[in-house]
Amino acid sequence: QVQLVESGGGSVQAGDSLRLSCAASGRTFSGNAMGWFRQAPGKGREFVASISGNGNRVNYYGAVRGRFTITRDYAKNAVILQMNSLKPEDTAVYTCAASALYDATRAGEFSFWGQGTQVTVSS
Repeated sequence: QVQLVESGGGSVQAGDSLRLSCAASGRTFSGNAMGWFRQAPGKGREFVASISGNGNRVNYYGAVRGRFTITRDYAKNAVILQMNSLKPEDTAVYTCAASALYDATRAGEFSFWGQGTQVTVSS
């Protein structure tokens, strides 16, 4: 049974940093894309970032580019999202996802999803 579990969310002040982790079990995703999506109250789910199976390609939503960094930890079958210079508009539930493809950016390209972790940024 494939399971993705996020951790690292919390409540911080604007300008602070958070590090989100997503550990996968039940299947090795070293050859597959992994990524992050987020959803704020009353809004649809939006793409945040993804990284290819071999780690050579990274993709970012424009609003987070330069502030967020996505990396992989192959030993732990995990994906990391380092979030710096957080803004109130970053407040959302962040969900980890894994794909059957080697690179992916659209929600429909991801097959496995975690349950999400709350990130709250106050001004």
